[in-house]
Amino acid sequence: MPLLAGRAFIPLGLFARLPLAMLTVGTLTLVTSASGSYALGGMAAGAVGIGSALGAPVLGALADRRGQRPVLLLAALLNSVAVVALILAVWATAESPGIPAAVLAAAFLSGASCPQVGPLARVRWMALAARGPDRDQERDLDTALSYESTADEVTFVLGPALVGILASLLAPWLPLAVAVALTITFVPAFAVHRTHRAVPASRPATGNKMPAGSRSRAGKLPAAVAVPVLAMVCMGTFFGSTQTALSSFSAGFAGSEAAGLLYAVMGLSSAVAALSVAYWPQRFGPARRWVLCAALMAALSLLLLLPTSMPAMVAALLILGVPVGPVMVTVFAVGGTIAPAGRLSTVMTSLASGIVAGTALGSSLGGQLAESHGYAAAFLVPVCAASALALLGAGAAVVLRRKP
Repeated sequence: MPLLAGRAFIPLGLFARLPLAMLTVGTLTLVTSASGSYALGGMAAGAVGIGSALGAPVLGALADRRGQRPVLLLAALLNSVAVVALILAVWATAESPGIPAAVLAAAFLSGASCPQVGPLARVRWMALAARGPDRDQERDLDTALSYESTADEVTFVLGPALVGILASLLAPWLPLAVAVALTITFVPAFAVHRTHRAVPASRPATGNKMPAGSRSRAGKLPAAVAVPVLAMVCMGTFFGSTQTALSSFSAGFAGSEAAGLLYAVMGLSSAVAALSVAYWPQRFGPARRWVLCAALMAALSLLLLLPTSMPAMVAALLILGVPVGPVMVTVFAVGGTIAPAGRLSTVMTSLASGIVAGTALGSSLGGQLAESHGYAAAFLVPVCAASALALLGAGAAVVLRRKP
C-alpha cells in the first residue's frame, strides 16, 4: 500500500478523519454539560448528524467537478469556523433554559461542512489501484479498502474515547477545540498530498462536444447505486441500534457508560476481519462475499439476545464483529464498481451519508424499543438490519451481473 500512495498518505488519512469521529460526541458532551440536559445535547448532536448526511454528497459532487484539493481546503476552513462558532454559541447561551437556534444552526453547519476524508481517500485508492497491472488491481483494491474500513473502525472508537478523556479531565469544550486543530492541520495536508492528482476533476464539456444523452447520463447516478447506499443505511441502523441496546444492557451491570467499551470489542474483531479480506481467494467475489457475510452477520446477531452477564456479552460481540468488517469492505467495493465515470466521489460520500442516516434511525428505533420493552427487544433491530443487508446482497449480485 505505501508503494501505491506513499508512506505519508496513511497517517494523514487517519488523523484527518478523526475530527468527524469526535464531532457528534463532542457536541453532545459540550451542550449537555452547558445546559444540564441530555435532550438538548441530543438535539444538537442530531443537528450535526443531519448536516453530515446532507452535506457529504454535496461535497462529493463538488469534488467530482472541481477536484478534491480545492473542495477539501474549503471544507477544512468552513468546518473550523463552524465548530468555533458552535463553541462560542454554547458559551454565550450557557445560562439559557433552552437551546437557541444559533447553537443548532452552528451544529448543523459543522456537520454539513465536515471534510469527507474517508470516502475521498477510498476514491484515491481506487484510482491508484486501477493504474497497476490487471492481475494486481483487484488484490490492491481489496487491500486498500480493507485498510480504509479498519481506519474507520479505529477512528470511530478512538474519537469518542478521546472526547471522553479530554472532556472529563480538562474541559467539555476542549474536544471540539482539538477537532478544529486536527482539521486545520491534517485536512489541508491530506488535500495537497500528491495522490489528489490521481483523481482529476471531471468538468462537464461545454458547447456541442458532448451528446445530449451523454450529458444526461453524466448528470445523474444510475438506479443501481441505490443498492449499496441502502446497504449502508442498513449498516448504520445495525450500528446505531446496537449501541443503544448495549447502553440499556450495560446499565444493569456497570452503568450505561460501559456501552462504549462493549461496542469497541465488536469494532476490534471487525477491524481485524476487514484487514483479512485482502487475503481471501479472489474467486470469492464481491457478490458472494456480501451475501454470505451478511447472512452470517444476521445469524450471529441472534447471539445478542442470549447474554445475561458482561463477559458473555463481550464474547458475543467479539464473534459478531467477524462478518461486519468484510461486509463494509465489500459494499464500498461494489459502490466503486457500479459508480459511473466522473461520479465516484459522489457515490462514496453518499455511502458515508447512508451510514450516518442509518445510525440515527437505528439509535431512534433501538431507544424506543429499549425504553418500552427492554434491551432484548432493542437487539432485534440489528438482527433485522443484518437480514436486510443479506437481501440487498442478492440484489447487488444481479446488478454486478448486468454491469458490462
